[in-house]
Amino acid sequence: MLDAIAKPRIFLRALTMTLALAAPPAHAFEAVTAYQPIFETAAAKTITLTGHDLTVEQIIDIARNGAKVELSPEALQRSADAYGLLLEGAAEGVTIYWFNRGAGDQRETVIFSGDPTTPENSKLLKDQQLARFKGGVNRGYGPELQEEALVRAIMATRANTMSYEAASPQLTHMLVDMLNKRVTPVVQSRGTLGEGDLATLGNIGAAMVGEGEAYLDGVRMPATQALSQAGLKPLEPFAADQAALISTNAYAQAQAVLLLEDARKLLEWTDLSYAMGLNGMNSSVTPISAPVQSMRPYPWLTWDAARVMDMIKGSYLFDEDQARIIQDPESMRASSQRQGSAWQAWADLRQSVLLSINSSDHNPAVLPGLTPQSSPELSTPQFMKYYIKGGPLSGGKSGYIFSNANWDPYPMANQVEAFTISLTNLGVAVAQRIERFRNPFFTVIKPIDVLKPDERKDIPTFDGYLPTDLWQELADLGTPVTPNGQAIVATVEDLEGQTRIKTQRAREAVDISFHLLAQDLLTASYWMEIRKAQNPQRKFGEAPTAALEALRQVIPWHQAASERQKRPLGMVAYDFMQENPASKFYSGGPQAPKAAAMPAAGVLPK
Repeated sequence: MLDAIAKPRIFLRALTMTLALAAPPAHAFEAVTAYQPIFETAAAKTITLTGHDLTVEQIIDIARNGAKVELSPEALQRSADAYGLLLEGAAEGVTIYWFNRGAGDQRETVIFSGDPTTPENSKLLKDQQLARFKGGVNRGYGPELQEEALVRAIMATRANTMSYEAASPQLTHMLVDMLNKRVTPVVQSRGTLGEGDLATLGNIGAAMVGEGEAYLDGVRMPATQALSQAGLKPLEPFAADQAALISTNAYAQAQAVLLLEDARKLLEWTDLSYAMGLNGMNSSVTPISAPVQSMRPYPWLTWDAARVMDMIKGSYLFDEDQARIIQDPESMRASSQRQGSAWQAWADLRQSVLLSINSSDHNPAVLPGLTPQSSPELSTPQFMKYYIKGGPLSGGKSGYIFSNANWDPYPMANQVEAFTISLTNLGVAVAQRIERFRNPFFTVIKPIDVLKPDERKDIPTFDGYLPTDLWQELADLGTPVTPNGQAIVATVEDLEGQTRIKTQRAREAVDISFHLLAQDLLTASYWMEIRKAQNPQRKFGEAPTAALEALRQVIPWHQAASERQKRPLGMVAYDFMQENPASKFYSGGPQAPKAAAMPAAGVLPK
């Protein structure tokens, strides 16, 4: 689930193979370092990038399933307007960060003066930009990203948000063409401070001009060869193309998108495994009833409780049973609270990511179409310094270009960690409820009370120590990354967002949680069989029954030890969940709480 760039753990290195939906899942604890190409299951689909409404699901289709992309006429026009305003601004003598002035500690250094399209300035800019793009091959630090899907997600995200930046038409089309031709640059994993993924995008830029290496249809080769075989000419960058490409948080955004997709699948399975566990425990399900939930009506908590209640509809848990105790262990009773809270953190993160991937995080902010009357502050002397009246290079359009801090990745960076913390608070409940099944105070019976000796020898067994081991690893990820402010670049840049580390840890937490949940699923399914052996007439609800029957296809209830797979059953259960989304067994249910409407980028408040 995760590229091998975080802590040098054997477990983490093993979690890199499960990104493509159709790909064979990775097996825990098996070291995987090979490149992971995508499977083009959506190659016939084309997704239109507007800059306003790109979804997580669409990026997943592009990144993991090979869907094609195109820019909408509106996005192309917005990009062209920004590019024209950049050129016109320099021609009018307006000071523009990272164009006619330097960047970082060179922000007051004059790069050129006057019209950028004069022969002298044009040659300077072409040479400068080409050298900068080529230099991108040396940016960053290994190991390389091994997920083709992640690199494609970076490119798709940037193609969408770059429609707000002053990219030349050739740069705009090159990013789209590389995605559609499946030219995937070799990208290093380290080198970003987590706000402005300059090195990461620099690697992509280098491949655009034929420098370094890239993969074509999953095969590695020199970038110039990949472009040639794909029918593409190397990019000829101009103006401020390097800034337009690399000044972005697209690496962090792409990681967050993949995180959201995998986390959704995890949470769906968590709900279903919990429903199966309730059946296995012969639980008193009063805690998830609507009247109880109405006493503390947090929307996501009551939704999750209603969702699980719907899963067990028709179960024997609603029948009278004198052996059923009045109250389950806290880890069972409070699971829906922890699960609903994790869903809420997921929804908050999703809303933030959607806004982030549909807006500009570029410095400077290029704002065509504005006049001094567009906002009160724009007519003041300070702001008028950056006013571009409009002329032939901008098609007569006026506007402003401002230095800014839109690259600071908050609140998304906070919400990534909030979600990770929510997973650990959920994980502790999962780990504890697994162990509670060993206590007949809660189960009332022991398996030995129900199963005959000849039955016990052929049923699946699993490791009682492993859930605690997995929980300890997950618990470590619940500690937030310490905020940092290392003043660099002559102290001009004195904040870091650390989203590379935060998103890596979050994705690792999701994968470890899946492995822990595999142990929960084994426990729940085992005890469902025990309850069925007690009384073959018992029903468990449609979804738990369907999931149990499917699981038994890969982990039979009765099977001689010599015929069982020679792998830990937890790995088999993990693979089962990766290959069979919980939505296959349960879809629909209560309507999830609705998020607030997302504001559109570039629209001034009235």
